[in-house]
Amino acid sequence: MPDGQILVADDDAAIRTVLNRALSRVGYEVRATSNAATLWRWVSQGEGDLVITDVIMPDENAFDLLPRIRRVRPDLPVVVMSAQNTFMTAVKASERGAYEYLPKPFDLNELLSIVGRALAAPRAKAEPSPPEDGEEIPLVGRSPAMQEIYRVLARLMQTDLTVMISGESGTGKELVARALHDYGKRSRGPFVAINMAAIPRELIEAELFGHEKGAFTGAQGRASGRFEQAEGGTLFLDEIGDMPMEAQTRLLRVLQQGEYMTVGGRTPIKADVRIVAATNKDLRQAISQGLFREDLYYRLNVVPLRLPPLRERSADVPDLVHHFLSRAEKEGLARKELEPGALERLRRHHWPGNVRELENLIRRLTALYPQETIGEAAIEAELASAETAEVAPDEGGDDSLAASVERHMTAYFNGFGDALPPPGLYHRVLREVEQPLIGLALAATRGNQIRAAELLGLNRNTLRKKVRDLGIQVVRGS
Repeated sequence: MPDGQILVADDDAAIRTVLNRALSRVGYEVRATSNAATLWRWVSQGEGDLVITDVIMPDENAFDLLPRIRRVRPDLPVVVMSAQNTFMTAVKASERGAYEYLPKPFDLNELLSIVGRALAAPRAKAEPSPPEDGEEIPLVGRSPAMQEIYRVLARLMQTDLTVMISGESGTGKELVARALHDYGKRSRGPFVAINMAAIPRELIEAELFGHEKGAFTGAQGRASGRFEQAEGGTLFLDEIGDMPMEAQTRLLRVLQQGEYMTVGGRTPIKADVRIVAATNKDLRQAISQGLFREDLYYRLNVVPLRLPPLRERSADVPDLVHHFLSRAEKEGLARKELEPGALERLRRHHWPGNVRELENLIRRLTALYPQETIGEAAIEAELASAETAEVAPDEGGDDSLAASVERHMTAYFNGFGDALPPPGLYHRVLREVEQPLIGLALAATRGNQIRAAELLGLNRNTLRKKVRDLGIQVVRGS
């Protein structure tokens, strides 16, 4: 049977009673109080083998008490509970030395499991500098799915473990990677991001590892790569599933041996970089298709972290809306509010574009709608417009890809028999597909070419060139 003394501090009598009964039932001795002063007296007198405390108490915030506990009892595990279920709550709990953070309401079985682990292997943590008050929260949401992400991130902040973030486009994978960096032990170093899907495949190795003069045509001098630029910090490899095999082999060497060579170089260079990778693809399927190295997958997937799509955490939509409205106001756009019915309509939406789609919609509302309070009718109009854009490529029969190819091939067989076909079929069909696709992306982003490039997975300069070459008219703010 477990033994040990548990100190409980919470100003809610019902929670104290529940914890007392649950912990006592499995064999722990429990002392409970409603204030921080009593808890501090017990701790400073050497009582207790573990502390369970709420953050907000009548006389003192637990985050202010935690550093004092760490100084006098560095091996005393502290479990922090809070109803303020934000990312920063989890981060502050971790940075101030808490063993674990639990959002309220909590699961008793999970709490008992945490207590058992903490008492079996108590540990002391270093005390890094906390983030500044008033700092913008990088991640938003209080749903159970986001709470679990906050807890995992809090555990990872002070490690160099490689993390693989998976999730649909628009779920915020780069935001999570930045949070790992900005609130981790490498925060003083650079954060460098590279999107594998946005760089020509033949240039990815040079982009990642740098190159020497004369390494390839056009290499007129030595150039540093992203690994060198990220030295001492974090390298974020976005859309890792699009990395070509040759670059995968080089990356595996870095992860296995901690060193790399520039393209055309002969001297190994030590790499002091934390790797965070992200993908919106099923890498296991890519492995089965021979498109991704299995050994690299396991090297990258040390800590897997799945970001849920917005439809799986619809309870977070109101918080996200408030966050985006506040950000737009800080950027100089007009102050806006949404009626309760409008918020509820947003919460019910499927959000195929996830958080990014919601952010774009809020920015359109703040920029284009004159009224200060936006109602459900405006939301319905915007969502209907977006849904029309989504289904447009599949409508029209003769304008579909299959119909286009069939039309050209029919013309060939009927008109030319066994003669040679006219040149350019590939480019004619490609143009027929590209032109409406890019047009729809620009329409959906109100002419914003940066957002359209992100939506299409194209490099911004590539999109601009295609817009120019295809003669697509860009209408801004339409």
